[in-house]
Amino acid sequence: MPLRSARSGTVSRDAVHHPLFARFYARISVTAETRMGMGAVRERLLGGLSGRVIEIGAGNGLNFAHYPGTVSEVVAIEPERRLRQLAVEAALRAEVPVDVVPGAAEALPVKSEGFDAAVVSLVLCSVRDVPRALGELRRVLRPGGEVRFFEHGRGGGRVMTFSQRALDRTVWPVLNGGCHLAREPVRALREAGFELGPYRQVMMPEEGPTLPTSFCVLGTACRPVTS
Repeated sequence: MPLRSARSGTVSRDAVHHPLFARFYARISVTAETRMGMGAVRERLLGGLSGRVIEIGAGNGLNFAHYPGTVSEVVAIEPERRLRQLAVEAALRAEVPVDVVPGAAEALPVKSEGFDAAVVSLVLCSVRDVPRALGELRRVLRPGGEVRFFEHGRGGGRVMTFSQRALDRTVWPVLNGGCHLAREPVRALREAGFELGPYRQVMMPEEGPTLPTSFCVLGTACRPVTS
C-alpha cells in the first residue's frame, strides 16, 4: 500500500505495524506534553541544534515544534503508519523544513555521513536490534556529529528492576508496541562507539507515582571524529 512522505510521497511497506498502540500513544503523548512536562524536556533536548538533523522514531511528530530556527532540515524516520500520518500533519505546521519518511532504525534509508546531528527520543526501548540501530546512526552522522537522546530504561531498586525485567519477558512489549523497560541506553551508546557528553537522570513524571517507565536519561553523545 502506498505510504506518504511529507515531501516526496514515496512508497514503502510498513516496517512496524502497531495500530492499537499507535492510537493510544498518540493520545497519551499529547497529554504528557503539559501534565508530565514533556514539552519542557523537548525544549532541552533540541535546544541549540543546527544544520541537517535526522530524527529516529519520530512518532506523531511532537518534537517538530521545538526545533530551533538554526536547523536547516529535519529528516524524520517513522516506521508505524498511523504515527507517521500524524507526523506528516505536524511537519506541515513546523517552522523548520521536516521530511517524514518510512523506514526502520536498523536500516535507515539515507546516505552515510549526511547529517550534522541525530535525535533519538523514547525510541531505543522499542527497536528490535539496538546495536544495529546505533550502528546505522553512526553511519549517517558526519564525524563529530552529535546525538541528542531522551530515553527511559532500567532504574530503581531491586524490586523495580526485577519487575521491569519480568514485564519485558511477558506482556509489556506485546501491549506497548515492542517497548522494553529494562534496556540501558547510555551503556548501549557507549558500546556502539559513541563518545558520551553530559547527561543526567530525569524522572517522568517528576512528581507523582514512580512507574516502570519513569527512569529516564537526557543527554548528548557524538560520533568520534576519527571513526
